[in-house]
Amino acid sequence: MNTPAATSLAQWREAAHACLDRGDLQQAAQLFQHVLGEVPSDLEALQVVGTAQLFDADFSAAAQTLQRALGVAPELFVVRLRLGIALEQLGQPHEALTAYFGALRTAQSQGRWLSDDTTAPGLREVVKHAMRYVEAGRMAWFHRVLEPLLQRYGASEMRRVQHGLDGYLGERAIAMADPRQRPKFFYFPDIPSQPYYPRERFPWQDVLEAAADGIRDELRTVLTQEQNLEAFLGAPSPGQSQQAMLQSSGAHPAAWDAYFFYRHGERYDEHAAACPRTAALLDNLPLTHIRDHAPETLFSVLSPGTHILPHTGVTNVRLVTHLPLIVPPDCALRVGGEKHVWQEGCCVTFDDTFEHEAWNRSSETRVVLILDSWNPDLTEAEREAVTALIEAIGDFNTTSVA
Repeated sequence: MNTPAATSLAQWREAAHACLDRGDLQQAAQLFQHVLGEVPSDLEALQVVGTAQLFDADFSAAAQTLQRALGVAPELFVVRLRLGIALEQLGQPHEALTAYFGALRTAQSQGRWLSDDTTAPGLREVVKHAMRYVEAGRMAWFHRVLEPLLQRYGASEMRRVQHGLDGYLGERAIAMADPRQRPKFFYFPDIPSQPYYPRERFPWQDVLEAAADGIRDELRTVLTQEQNLEAFLGAPSPGQSQQAMLQSSGAHPAAWDAYFFYRHGERYDEHAAACPRTAALLDNLPLTHIRDHAPETLFSVLSPGTHILPHTGVTNVRLVTHLPLIVPPDCALRVGGEKHVWQEGCCVTFDDTFEHEAWNRSSETRVVLILDSWNPDLTEAEREAVTALIEAIGDFNTTSVA
């Protein structure tokens, strides 16, 4: 049996829909205000009321109402777009920038707002405005990060960093030093480029290689407790497998597992405590440290018959080093079309923005210690600038979808 309140809600909602059908947004909003009086989190009511407030130029009320709607359903990119309009009109540029960017990124991840054909006609001009606003705001955001470094080191020292930023923002066409390079994220221009780097560029590798036996001893203990390993690629998404990256040449499923000491810059303290010699060594090496990004250090465990298919890394500002620890026959790495056969205890360093792959065609497990270090062709000032810039890019992307 319907209660009087439930009956009133249904009547207000029905009357509001009738108003919307005839294009009377303001009257529909007034009716939906009654709904909000009974159900403050009603999503449909919040959207209609917030939109009406926006059209009525009541930007402060609109921002509050639209934020309430996003609190219920943060994935609503049209609501986030309208919030951006309200915040821009309120003179809150940073907040407007993050709202616009979040709206665009959410919509485009779903195949919307990529062109006029994927954008509703009534939204096209607003979406284009949001794109222009985000582009200008993003450029200003990153240039503000570089400004103190320009003041400290001078424009000449920051020239290559600036060119890299311009390339990232699409302001400058940058030709790769080697056409085999395809970085997914950030390309640092005007430095020498090669798939493999000579051993003498990294004098610290002497210490790493000298400790190989002790590291291997700790690794063997780890391998006796397989529950400590995790899939390097993470759990597959629903309905997907890891076959886009892995392939098996044998009867067993392909598996690429990891025992992390650092991942995306986060230290795995429990793993470090379990492998104290390895952890102490890594803590004293000149690894790349970028908040939320680097270093990434791990025991990389490749199961028998597993082939890591060709792929590319994110940036050439850092290089990848392997210290091979357990290498059965018929295991190898190929970078930029050039094959390298691992030798236990002997480091190999490569630029993973070149297409690369690795395979274990044996019947035994292969393990290498992986770590990342700065590209030695960057100056100290450039490393400082790149660190600040990549952290700012991460902050921008994170803030803009909050």
